[in-house]
Amino acid sequence: MQDLVGPALGTLALAAAGGYLLGSIPFGVILTRLVTGEDVRSIGSGNIGATNVLRTGRKDLAFATLILDAGKGAAAFLIAQALFPGVPAIAAVAGGAAFLGHLFPVWLGFKGGKGVATFFGLLLAAAWPLGLMAGATWLIVAALFRMSSFAALVAAAMAPLFALLPLPVMGLPASGPILALAAATALLIWIRHHENIARILKGTEPRIGAKKG
Repeated sequence: MQDLVGPALGTLALAAAGGYLLGSIPFGVILTRLVTGEDVRSIGSGNIGATNVLRTGRKDLAFATLILDAGKGAAAFLIAQALFPGVPAIAAVAGGAAFLGHLFPVWLGFKGGKGVATFFGLLLAAAWPLGLMAGATWLIVAALFRMSSFAALVAAAMAPLFALLPLPVMGLPASGPILALAAATALLIWIRHHENIARILKGTEPRIGAKKG
Protein backbone atom coordinates (compact mmCIF):
# COMPACT_ATOMS: atom_id res chain seq x y z
CA MET A 1 0.00 0.00 0.00
CA GLN A 2 2.77 2.43 0.93
CA ASP A 3 4.54 1.59 -2.34
CA LEU A 4 1.48 2.96 -4.19
CA VAL A 5 0.84 5.99 -1.98
CA GLY A 6 4.33 7.44 -2.39
CA PRO A 7 4.31 7.67 -6.20
CA ALA A 8 0.68 8.87 -6.16
CA LEU A 9 1.46 11.73 -3.79
CA GLY A 10 4.61 12.54 -5.75
CA THR A 11 2.63 12.70 -8.99
CA LEU A 12 0.04 14.99 -7.43
CA ALA A 13 2.77 17.22 -6.02
CA LEU A 14 4.46 17.41 -9.41
CA ALA A 15 1.17 18.24 -11.14
CA ALA A 16 0.44 20.91 -8.54
CA ALA A 17 3.88 22.48 -8.86
CA GLY A 18 3.79 22.52 -12.64
CA GLY A 19 0.27 23.91 -12.74
CA TYR A 20 1.08 26.59 -10.19
CA LEU A 21 4.17 27.81 -12.06
CA LEU A 22 2.24 27.94 -15.33
CA GLY A 23 -0.64 29.80 -13.71
CA SER A 24 1.76 32.25 -12.08
CA ILE A 25 2.85 33.71 -15.43
CA PRO A 26 1.45 37.29 -15.27
CA PHE A 27 0.63 37.80 -18.94
CA GLY A 28 -1.13 41.12 -18.34
CA VAL A 29 1.94 42.57 -16.64
CA ILE A 30 4.34 41.16 -19.22
CA LEU A 31 2.41 42.34 -22.28
CA THR A 32 1.75 45.87 -21.04
CA ARG A 33 5.35 46.29 -19.88
CA LEU A 34 6.77 45.05 -23.19
CA VAL A 35 4.44 47.03 -25.46
CA THR A 36 3.65 50.22 -23.54
CA GLY A 37 6.34 50.36 -20.88
CA GLU A 38 3.62 50.74 -18.24
CA ASP A 39 3.00 48.62 -15.17
CA VAL A 40 -0.66 47.63 -15.31
CA ARG A 41 -0.63 47.34 -11.52
CA SER A 42 -0.17 51.10 -11.24
CA ILE A 43 -3.38 52.00 -13.09
CA GLY A 44 -7.08 51.48 -12.57
CA SER A 45 -7.85 48.76 -10.05
CA GLY A 46 -4.24 47.57 -9.95
CA ASN A 47 -5.38 44.15 -11.12
CA ILE A 48 -3.30 42.13 -13.59
CA GLY A 49 -6.22 40.78 -15.63
CA ALA A 50 -7.69 41.72 -19.00
CA THR A 51 -10.25 44.18 -17.59
CA ASN A 52 -7.55 46.35 -16.10
CA VAL A 53 -5.27 45.95 -19.12
CA LEU A 54 -8.13 47.43 -21.14
CA ARG A 55 -7.76 50.61 -19.09
CA THR A 56 -4.44 51.21 -20.82
CA GLY A 57 -6.46 51.88 -23.95
CA ARG A 58 -5.04 48.84 -25.73
CA LYS A 59 -7.88 46.52 -26.66
CA ASP A 60 -5.45 44.22 -28.43
CA LEU A 61 -3.40 43.72 -25.27
CA ALA A 62 -6.56 43.19 -23.22
CA PHE A 63 -7.78 40.52 -25.64
CA ALA A 64 -4.38 38.82 -25.68
CA THR A 65 -4.32 38.84 -21.87
CA LEU A 66 -7.80 37.34 -21.76
CA ILE A 67 -6.85 34.50 -24.10
CA LEU A 68 -3.52 33.78 -22.42
CA ASP A 69 -4.94 33.85 -18.89
CA ALA A 70 -7.71 31.48 -19.95
CA GLY A 71 -5.23 29.39 -21.88
CA LYS A 72 -2.86 28.78 -18.99
CA GLY A 73 -5.64 27.25 -16.91
CA ALA A 74 -6.74 25.09 -19.83
CA ALA A 75 -3.16 24.12 -20.67
CA ALA A 76 -2.34 23.00 -17.13
CA PHE A 77 -5.39 20.75 -17.08
CA LEU A 78 -4.93 19.33 -20.59
CA ILE A 79 -1.21 18.63 -20.19
CA ALA A 80 -1.82 16.71 -16.97
CA GLN A 81 -4.72 14.89 -18.59
CA ALA A 82 -2.52 13.86 -21.53
CA LEU A 83 0.29 12.68 -19.28
CA PHE A 84 -2.00 10.79 -16.92
CA PRO A 85 -5.06 9.69 -18.92
CA GLY A 86 -7.94 8.21 -17.01
CA VAL A 87 -6.95 9.92 -13.74
CA PRO A 88 -9.09 13.09 -13.58
CA ALA A 89 -7.89 13.91 -10.07
CA ILE A 90 -4.38 14.68 -11.32
CA ALA A 91 -5.67 16.97 -14.08
CA ALA A 92 -7.98 18.68 -11.58
CA VAL A 93 -5.09 19.28 -9.19
CA ALA A 94 -2.94 20.73 -11.98
CA GLY A 95 -5.76 22.98 -13.16
CA GLY A 96 -6.63 24.09 -9.65
CA ALA A 97 -2.99 24.86 -8.96
CA ALA A 98 -2.83 26.99 -12.13
CA PHE A 99 -5.84 28.92 -10.89
CA LEU A 100 -4.11 29.49 -7.54
CA GLY A 101 -0.99 30.55 -9.41
CA HIS A 102 -2.93 33.30 -11.15
CA LEU A 103 -4.43 34.48 -7.87
CA PHE A 104 -1.16 34.27 -5.94
CA PRO A 105 1.75 34.40 -8.42
CA VAL A 106 5.16 33.84 -6.90
CA TRP A 107 6.71 36.30 -9.37
CA LEU A 108 4.56 39.20 -8.10
CA GLY A 109 4.84 38.68 -4.36
CA PHE A 110 1.69 36.51 -4.38
CA LYS A 111 -0.49 39.46 -5.44
CA GLY A 112 -2.34 38.41 -8.56
CA GLY A 113 -5.66 38.66 -10.34
CA LYS A 114 -9.20 37.57 -9.58
CA GLY A 115 -9.09 34.52 -11.78
CA VAL A 116 -12.19 34.91 -13.95
CA ALA A 117 -10.53 34.27 -17.32
CA THR A 118 -8.48 31.40 -15.91
CA PHE A 119 -11.66 29.98 -14.37
CA PHE A 120 -13.49 29.89 -17.71
CA GLY A 121 -10.50 28.44 -19.54
CA LEU A 122 -10.17 25.77 -16.91
CA LEU A 123 -13.85 24.82 -17.11
CA LEU A 124 -13.74 24.62 -20.90
CA ALA A 125 -10.79 22.23 -20.73
CA ALA A 126 -12.21 20.13 -17.91
CA ALA A 127 -15.74 19.78 -19.32
CA TRP A 128 -16.50 21.99 -22.32
CA PRO A 129 -20.30 21.92 -21.86
CA LEU A 130 -19.79 23.19 -18.31
CA GLY A 131 -17.52 25.97 -19.56
CA LEU A 132 -20.01 26.97 -22.25
CA MET A 133 -22.89 27.08 -19.79
CA ALA A 134 -20.90 29.19 -17.34
CA GLY A 135 -19.79 31.48 -20.17
CA ALA A 136 -23.37 31.87 -21.42
CA THR A 137 -24.42 32.75 -17.89
CA TRP A 138 -21.79 35.49 -17.78
CA LEU A 139 -22.98 36.91 -21.10
CA ILE A 140 -26.65 36.94 -20.09
CA VAL A 141 -26.07 38.51 -16.67
CA ALA A 142 -23.62 41.05 -18.09
CA ALA A 143 -26.14 42.05 -20.78
CA LEU A 144 -28.93 42.43 -18.22
CA PHE A 145 -27.08 44.20 -15.41
CA ARG A 146 -24.06 45.72 -17.21
CA MET A 147 -21.69 44.66 -14.42
CA SER A 148 -18.75 42.41 -15.27
CA SER A 149 -18.04 41.51 -11.66
CA PHE A 150 -21.66 40.58 -10.92
CA ALA A 151 -21.79 38.45 -14.05
CA ALA A 152 -18.61 36.65 -12.96
CA LEU A 153 -20.01 36.02 -9.48
CA VAL A 154 -23.26 34.57 -10.83
CA ALA A 155 -21.46 32.42 -13.41
CA ALA A 156 -19.07 31.11 -10.75
CA ALA A 157 -21.91 30.30 -8.37
CA MET A 158 -23.85 28.47 -11.08
CA ALA A 159 -20.92 26.41 -12.39
CA PRO A 160 -21.00 23.73 -9.63
CA LEU A 161 -24.77 23.48 -10.06
CA PHE A 162 -24.41 23.03 -13.82
CA ALA A 163 -21.87 20.28 -13.13
CA LEU A 164 -24.56 18.34 -11.26
CA LEU A 165 -27.04 18.36 -14.15
CA PRO A 166 -27.81 14.86 -15.51
CA LEU A 167 -26.97 15.63 -19.14
CA PRO A 168 -24.93 12.62 -20.30
CA VAL A 169 -25.09 13.73 -23.93
CA MET A 170 -23.19 16.88 -22.92
CA GLY A 171 -20.74 15.05 -20.69
CA LEU A 172 -22.51 15.97 -17.47
CA PRO A 173 -22.84 15.37 -14.60
CA ALA A 174 -19.15 15.98 -14.09
CA SER A 175 -16.88 13.55 -12.28
CA GLY A 176 -16.13 14.09 -8.61
CA PRO A 177 -12.75 15.80 -9.18
CA ILE A 178 -14.22 18.16 -11.79
CA LEU A 179 -17.15 19.04 -9.54
CA ALA A 180 -14.75 19.72 -6.67
CA LEU A 181 -12.61 21.86 -8.98
CA ALA A 182 -15.60 23.92 -10.11
CA ALA A 183 -16.79 24.42 -6.53
CA ALA A 184 -13.36 25.34 -5.11
CA THR A 185 -12.51 27.82 -7.86
CA ALA A 186 -15.98 29.38 -7.64
CA LEU A 187 -15.53 29.90 -3.90
CA LEU A 188 -12.16 31.55 -4.46
CA ILE A 189 -13.65 33.87 -7.09
CA TRP A 190 -16.23 35.04 -4.57
CA ILE A 191 -13.55 35.59 -1.96
CA ARG A 192 -11.37 37.55 -4.40
CA HIS A 193 -14.35 39.72 -5.36
CA HIS A 194 -15.16 40.80 -1.80
CA GLU A 195 -14.55 44.48 -2.62
CA ASN A 196 -16.76 44.22 -5.70
CA ILE A 197 -19.48 42.56 -3.64
CA ALA A 198 -19.38 45.46 -1.16
CA ARG A 199 -19.73 47.98 -4.00
CA ILE A 200 -22.55 45.99 -5.58
CA LEU A 201 -24.46 46.07 -2.30
CA LYS A 202 -23.87 49.82 -2.02
CA GLY A 203 -24.87 50.41 -5.64
CA THR A 204 -21.50 51.90 -6.53
CA GLU A 205 -20.03 49.11 -8.67
CA PRO A 206 -19.03 50.48 -12.12
CA ARG A 207 -21.13 49.32 -15.03
CA ILE A 208 -19.87 48.11 -18.38
CA GLY A 209 -19.50 51.01 -20.77
CA ALA A 210 -20.15 53.66 -18.13
CA LYS A 211 -17.95 56.75 -18.30
CA LYS A 212 -16.15 57.88 -15.19
CA GLY A 213 -17.24 61.23 -13.82
